[in-house]
Amino acid sequence: MAAGGPPSPVPRPPFGRQEEKSEKFLLHYGALSGIIGKCVKCRILHLITMITLRGLKDNMSASREKQNRQANGADPKTAREAQQRKEEKRSNFLYGLIAVVFLAVVIISVVWRTNVIPRMATAASIDGENYNAAEVSYYYQSAYRNFVSNYSYFVSYLGLDTSISLKNQEMNETAVSMLEIEDPKEGMTWYDYFMDQALENMAVIQTGLKAAAAENFSYPTSVQAQYDETMESLRTAAASSGASVSQYLSANFGGGITEKVYSEQLMRMLQYSAYATAYTEGLSYSDSELTEAYNANRNTYDHVAYEVVTLSGAAESTTDDDGNPVDPTEEESAAAMEAARNTMNALLDDFKDGGNLETLAEASEATYSENENGNYSAGSVLSEWLYDSARKDGDAAVLEDGTVLYVAVFHNRFRDEYATVNVRHILLNKAAATLGAEDEGYDAEQEQLTADAHAKAEEVLAQWQSGDATEDSFAALAFTESGDGGSRFNGGLYTRVYKGQMLETFNDWCFDASRKPGDTGLVDTTYGTHVMYYVGTDLPRWQAQVTEAKANEDYIAWEEGRIEGITPELHNFGMGFVD
Repeated sequence: MAAGGPPSPVPRPPFGRQEEKSEKFLLHYGALSGIIGKCVKCRILHLITMITLRGLKDNMSASREKQNRQANGADPKTAREAQQRKEEKRSNFLYGLIAVVFLAVVIISVVWRTNVIPRMATAASIDGENYNAAEVSYYYQSAYRNFVSNYSYFVSYLGLDTSISLKNQEMNETAVSMLEIEDPKEGMTWYDYFMDQALENMAVIQTGLKAAAAENFSYPTSVQAQYDETMESLRTAAASSGASVSQYLSANFGGGITEKVYSEQLMRMLQYSAYATAYTEGLSYSDSELTEAYNANRNTYDHVAYEVVTLSGAAESTTDDDGNPVDPTEEESAAAMEAARNTMNALLDDFKDGGNLETLAEASEATYSENENGNYSAGSVLSEWLYDSARKDGDAAVLEDGTVLYVAVFHNRFRDEYATVNVRHILLNKAAATLGAEDEGYDAEQEQLTADAHAKAEEVLAQWQSGDATEDSFAALAFTESGDGGSRFNGGLYTRVYKGQMLETFNDWCFDASRKPGDTGLVDTTYGTHVMYYVGTDLPRWQAQVTEAKANEDYIAWEEGRIEGITPELHNFGMGFVD
C-alpha cells in the first residue's frame, strides 16, 4: 500500500538526456540554390520569403514597363532626374522589404519559442474531435512515464533505453512477447508502442466522456478535489524549481504542454476514471453465475497443500588444466540423471514404507519443502500433477521436469472460503528520516518518527470520537487528514481486503477473530500510523476473486465496444511536434 502523492500523471524529471528539439526537424529544402534550413521554422520562413519575393518581382516588372514608356521621347536631363527618382524609390522599397522580411523572422521566432504551433497544429483526429500536438504529447508522455515508473526494474531487459530517443529504438522480440503485442509492424519502435497506447487511451476517454454526457452522469465531488490537489502540487513543484507552471511542464513533458493543456486533459482523465469506476462498481453477479465461472476455471482459484523433495539430475561441470569450465558429455549427463532417478525412487519407496519425508530428503542430500497454500502454474510438471482432478490425499510420485526431479506428496485441494473485509483508515505518515539505514542512531530516529506519527494518530482518533463518531464522519476525516493518496478521496475505504494483501500489522488487525463492525484502533507500519475503522465482512475470498475476474472481462468488453471501428487519423505536420 503506497502512501501519499497526487494521482497520475504527475510531472517528473525527464529520464536521461532529452533529444535536442532541432534535431527532430532536420530536412532538406532545395527551392533555393542551397539548403534553406534545418527545421520547419526555416521552411515556413522560406515560404513567406518566396511569396514576398514573387510580389517584388511582379511589382518590378510592371515598374520597368512604365519606365520604358516614359523614357521614349524624353530629354536627357528629364530622363536622368526620372531615373534618379526611380532609383531612390527602388531603394526605399527594398529597405522596406528588408524590414518586412526581418519582421517576419522576428514574428516566426517568437511564435516558435512560445510553442504556439505545437499548441495549435492538429496532430490527430479521433471520431470527429481534433487534438493538437501538445494534447497528443500529454497522453504520449503519460503512457511512457507511467510504463517506466511501473516497470523500471526490468525496462533494460526489454531493451528500452530511456536515455535516447524512442523513435530510434526498435522493440526486441522479448518486449513484443512479454507485452503480448499482436501482429507488430515491421521495425516497430518504442515510440510507436507508446503512441499506440496514447491514441487508444484518448479514444477510450473521449468515447467514455461522450457516453457519460449522454447518460447525464453526475461526477462525484472527489473529481474536483483530486484535480485541485494535483494542480496545487504542480504549482508547488514549479515554484520550488523557480519556473512557471508552463515552463516546468515544457521541461518535463516537452514543448507545447502548457498549464491550460495539462489541466484540461487532467480533468478529462479524472472524469473518465470516475465514470469507469462507477460502471465497475455497478456490476454484480448471482451466486450461480459465480459458481459457473469458478467451475470453468478452477485451477485459477484453487490452492493445494503438498510436500515435495527436490533433487537436481544435472551432471556437474568440470575444469581443464588451465581452469576453464568443461561441459559434461552426453554420457556423463545421462549417468547423472539415472543416479538421481535411482535416489528419488528409493526415497519414494522408503516414504511409502512409513518413513518421514523430510528426514529422508536430508539423508539423500535433497531439498525438502512444504506448502499449505500452493497456486497453479501452467506448464509446470509439478503443478500439473498436483492439480490433476484425479488427485487424492496421500498420492505420491516421482516427477521429472527437465533435469529436476521431485518426490511430490499431495494432501489437499481447496478454495478460500474465508470472508474478505472492508475497512477504512487514516494514515498519518512518518516524517522524512535524516539518517540512512547504515548510519549510527538510525533505529532510534525511526522509533521517534513512529512515536510522533502515533501521537498525531491518537489526536485524530480523539477528534473523531469527540464528534458524531460514525462511519460517515470517519470518511470525512480521512478525506482531510489521511496521507494515503490511494484511498483518501473515497474516505479511506479499502474493500474486499484479503489475507496477506496488506502489511502484517494492518492485516492482523483486519482479520482478528474478535473484530466487529465499528471497531477502531491504531496500527503502526513502516509508513506511519493508521487510524482504523472496521466496516465489516464482504464476499468469501473465492467469490471476490471470480467477481473481480468477471468484472475485468466486462469492463474490457465495455471499453472495446465503445472504440470499435474508431481509427485515429494522424496529421503528419502536427505529429512532427509530438515527442
